[in-house]
Amino acid sequence: MNKQAGRRDIARTISLLWRQPDTPSGRRGPKPALSTDTVVDAAIEVADANPTTPLSMRMIGDHLGCTAMSLYTYIPGKDELLDLMHDRVHAELPPIADTGDWRMALSDWAAALFALHTRHPWTLDVSLARPVLGPHEQAGLESLLSILYSTGLDAPIIRRSVSMIFHFIRGSARTLAEIRSASTIGDSEFHWWAESSAALADAAPDFADDFPHTMQLGREAPPVPGGDFYLERETEESFTQGLQILLDGIESRIRKHS
Repeated sequence: MNKQAGRRDIARTISLLWRQPDTPSGRRGPKPALSTDTVVDAAIEVADANPTTPLSMRMIGDHLGCTAMSLYTYIPGKDELLDLMHDRVHAELPPIADTGDWRMALSDWAAALFALHTRHPWTLDVSLARPVLGPHEQAGLESLLSILYSTGLDAPIIRRSVSMIFHFIRGSARTLAEIRSASTIGDSEFHWWAESSAALADAAPDFADDFPHTMQLGREAPPVPGGDFYLERETEESFTQGLQILLDGIESRIRKHS
């Protein structure tokens, strides 16, 4: 699944994003078999269950027991559907408690968004260049802005901080998604790295001399293998520690500002 920015019917998509939840119309006649909400929910279930398979309208139709063509009664197309799915899962972001501790609040917010992306890795295919602009995604941004404004930072610094935070979270989540995807095919992570390291040693016997700092880092801070999923753990720990480094930078700006 790879949604390119700018391909959707903008007016219709935004109208669907901000519509009221599906409710019985009260009209006489047979009840519709599906609704926009049921199609979106089904699409999320299918995408979550098949993270390495491109989502198709046929897959969703099979999940619902209907034809792919019948889905277009409720959804203009797959690009618009992905926008609706993306906004729907952002409703999972919990409200951030106002404790007066901006750092803890921002840590909690970032961890929640990272967890959302790892639960729903297909959300990483939605373009950051042209956001969805749905109500749930906007509520998440509003929470982040409320935390940053509470620090007293100027708006230009807040704008750059928002961009930096989103890129860090999405980049970390994408790395984890790629590791999980790679682990479903071929060798285990540990075996792949062991085989690759041996091949590199044969092909580049002067590697240690040519790249001394790479070797130094490997000696002084080696990854700690712990079964087939150690790279997942390494990525999660890198996110947690990297986030604190990022927050240190924001805190430094706050001190300079005050």
